[in-house]
Amino acid sequence: MSSPFPRRAVLTAGAAAATAAAATVGLAPAALAKGPERSAPFTLDAEVLDGGEQIVSVTIDATRRGGLPTGELPTSTFTVHARGTNPLTGEVAYDVERPITAVSADHRGRITVELEHGNGVEGAGTLGWMGDAGRNVQLDLEYTITQNEPLPLHGKGVPQISSFVQGDLVSPEVDAFSSHVSASGTNYRLFSPARSSRPAERPLIIWLHGGGEGGFTEEGVEYYDNESQMRANRGALGVATPEAQEIFGGAYVVAPQCPSAWMLDGPAFEPLVDEIIEEVAAAHPVDRSRVHVIGASNGGYMTLKMVVENPGVFASATPICGVVKEYYDSPGPLVPDAELAAISTPTWLIAAANDGTVDPVANTVHAHELIDGSILSLYDTVTWEGVDYSGHFSWIYASRNDPSHDGMSLWEWMAAQEL
Repeated sequence: MSSPFPRRAVLTAGAAAATAAAATVGLAPAALAKGPERSAPFTLDAEVLDGGEQIVSVTIDATRRGGLPTGELPTSTFTVHARGTNPLTGEVAYDVERPITAVSADHRGRITVELEHGNGVEGAGTLGWMGDAGRNVQLDLEYTITQNEPLPLHGKGVPQISSFVQGDLVSPEVDAFSSHVSASGTNYRLFSPARSSRPAERPLIIWLHGGGEGGFTEEGVEYYDNESQMRANRGALGVATPEAQEIFGGAYVVAPQCPSAWMLDGPAFEPLVDEIIEEVAAAHPVDRSRVHVIGASNGGYMTLKMVVENPGVFASATPICGVVKEYYDSPGPLVPDAELAAISTPTWLIAAANDGTVDPVANTVHAHELIDGSILSLYDTVTWEGVDYSGHFSWIYASRNDPSHDGMSLWEWMAAQEL
């Protein structure tokens, strides 16, 4: 079931903006109006960074302008304004001008406007956090482009774009996952490996998201988008990268979306994940001896529940900063010690010592001590490429294949496991 809240899709910078731009560059509006009045569509180009998805550029389709040279353009040519609105509450998450870092035109007449992005950059994200619900919500995004200077043209052409029309959100890694709903109504995304001239059964990797990426019901309104589990972090995307796919020899990757939060009722949600696995295996050449489960936080808990409930089914399990002991108002241990001690699935646990959300000693270290033969990667902090993240974000290391043991990386270890 998709979200009932439509995205605002079309925005324009009309004649008034063109007149203002003409005044900015010292040209008469009439001089800029020569030639046919045509709007230019643009896409929002997104990338899932370690801290979540951001709009990193906009690409303007100027193929109908004519005479546009290739190469760099002044960053002052355009202004880009971004507004993100929570579709459930109407609350404005941000309403800012996006700093432009570069502008260039290619031989096909497309203009790419690069935008400042990265950890902590205001107005770049595609998701908004609802603290009361503990969930991420995909924002309604409204981008407004204003042209401030005429385009440099060779020969005939229109130096001023009369208006801009917002088009699709384009996120290639996310878009590589097809969208599905199971027979019982559970959302999931599926990545399929490249076809081989020698068809063979492939591994299947199940990514189980954290608590912030599930669905929820807020004042009678259901929000269940099949998007958040892809856009909030690189968990599912990491094992779909070319680097990971090469290690696994091509693998299917499934990212189910919990209707709420896995920890609310793991035993009830376990059959929903099982159903998805069966559907994918029935439709694709899956090697049932190489089914791997990996998840973070809420999904780290659910990773352990999957192997507890399905002994002998999974080739490996990778719980990341998961919960096994009491958490807030849970009535008791979520994964009892006896269940942990009975796990025979090869298990690699990951956490950071400074995790302030889930106590790593009481949960990850405790599980490691009980699961026979398990591997533990306990980092001091979560720091990647010079950026310090929350100590709870240890899934970043897994999505970047950083953990290693006895000279073997996490993905190499997973790929080597087989029933």
